Amino acid sequence: MLPRTRTLVRSMTFVAATAVAAGSLAACSESSEQVPSIGYAIDNSISTYNANTTAGSVSGAMAAFGRVLPGFTFTGPAGAPVSDTDIGTASELPGDVLTVSYKLNPASVYSDGIPMSCDDLVLTWAASSGKFTKDVDGVVKPMFDTANNLGYADIDRIDCQSGSKDATVFFKPGRSFTDWRSLFGATALMPSHIVTQRAGVGDVVSAVNAGDTEALSKIADFWNTGWNLTPGQVDTSVLPSAGPYRIDSYSADDGLVLVANERWWGNKPATDRIVVWPRGVNLTEDLDKNSIEVVDVASGSAGELGTPSGFDVQQIPSRSIEQFVLATSGALGDEAARRAFAHCVPRTTLFEKFGQTENAPQAGLGSGVVDSRLMAPDSLVYGDAAAVDGDRYANADVEAAKTSLSEANLDQLTVRVGYLAPDPVRAQIVSEAKAACAPAGITIEDASSDSFDPASLQSGGVDAVLSGMAGKVGAGGTASMIDARGALRSGNGANLGTYGNARIDQIIDQLNVDASTSAQLGLSVEAENILWTQVPTIPLFNQLRTVAVAPGMSAVLVNPTRAATGWNMDRWVLRR
Repeated sequence: MLPRTRTLVRSMTFVAATAVAAGSLAACSESSEQVPSIGYAIDNSISTYNANTTAGSVSGAMAAFGRVLPGFTFTGPAGAPVSDTDIGTASELPGDVLTVSYKLNPASVYSDGIPMSCDDLVLTWAASSGKFTKDVDGVVKPMFDTANNLGYADIDRIDCQSGSKDATVFFKPGRSFTDWRSLFGATALMPSHIVTQRAGVGDVVSAVNAGDTEALSKIADFWNTGWNLTPGQVDTSVLPSAGPYRIDSYSADDGLVLVANERWWGNKPATDRIVVWPRGVNLTEDLDKNSIEVVDVASGSAGELGTPSGFDVQQIPSRSIEQFVLATSGALGDEAARRAFAHCVPRTTLFEKFGQTENAPQAGLGSGVVDSRLMAPDSLVYGDAAAVDGDRYANADVEAAKTSLSEANLDQLTVRVGYLAPDPVRAQIVSEAKAACAPAGITIEDASSDSFDPASLQSGGVDAVLSGMAGKVGAGGTASMIDARGALRSGNGANLGTYGNARIDQIIDQLNVDASTSAQLGLSVEAENILWTQVPTIPLFNQLRTVAVAPGMSAVLVNPTRAATGWNMDRWVLRR
């Protein structure tokens, strides 16, 4: 059997090492009996089936439902989209304007017997494009409460015959979204037939093509909240699956129970039953009871994780960036006040205490304090984008903080920091910031709670949110930093602090259609100069993830992205 390990090599080397470990575990268990159910614990709540709403995007929906609601791609361990041909194919067509042909697998069908169709793609685009709006007390707002419209907003139209397996997606001239393969991916495609049934309208395609405001409003109302989940009160009839697993039940006592989808047309799941345990479970107790075999949580978020003998425990830097997301109104409405807060946050100390692993790499994920909001630490241009900050905000600087306070015409400042509690690491981060900021006249208050909602940043309940990328509690991020960019673009639901800068919007839009190194370099440097002046967020470090795997498990491949370790749960096998 393999010895227990606590650190490992990063990136793809890490994935390969983990794959070897899993195979070795299986090899020494060949004579054992396969266990029919596997427990999987994550560090986030599961409050909705729809990972695409503002609330859904910061929940554990993407980590839980990647193999329940698959799409044309999934986010692989390297952070890039990988084709999922079980669902169908996506092919770029020749021409001056980006045009993509999507073909659903002819066998694709939901677990309730209704075939998948291009209507599902049209619904995703309608919901995520921001195209459809309504008047709310004289203010024009999107009908759909989508978290991120990047890429979908660049689509001009979708040619789809309602009920067909084929769709042609036409992008706007000049808006060839470089990361188009990430669109319509895992958890993005929701069952349109459920929406139309529950909303009492015809089909989504007709409503979209006609611009039928009344029908679209009903569709949006259901899309926004109709898939909300309350443990013990789950109506599985509105939760059909298009993947190898479907939801069987969900309760506080028994967890989220996923069982093999009898109508799944691809390879049968290797294990018939996966129980997802959301945030709040007593990990140590349940590990001891052998009810949890795979754990993927932010390091320290559950306190000291005690695991039974034989577990493989590994700590890795993820693609999620631990950060303070700041309000742009109230106490931090003045950018000078935000700079004051940034100046007193001891970012280097925080990385050394909470973001650094043993044998930390010299470059890339986990190598140091994160100084860019738009470029990943392992990207080619990160070094130049990060250099914009220099030493201005690397360490707590009381005098600089006082100067910025004066620029804001303030003698003192109180910053209420919210996060989902209990979380010992985030509690310590707030405590460290409190001690460092006090000499500058800045009072930091811990405003955490066990029911904290990041949206309270917009309502004035807190002044800052301590979270991962785009307000996420748990796993987040991709190599393209699409979540991070979306969280800084005005009008996006993921933009919790309602930050708005026209030039930043332009830069983000340009970065999304120009992948050349020269453009990425010039634009990211320009952006970080603006962002370190206006400080909508204070990036800290790549969030560390702790992954624990029981002896006898095989095929567990750690994924340090928003897809989380459960991205391939249908291949997991446990033998005892």
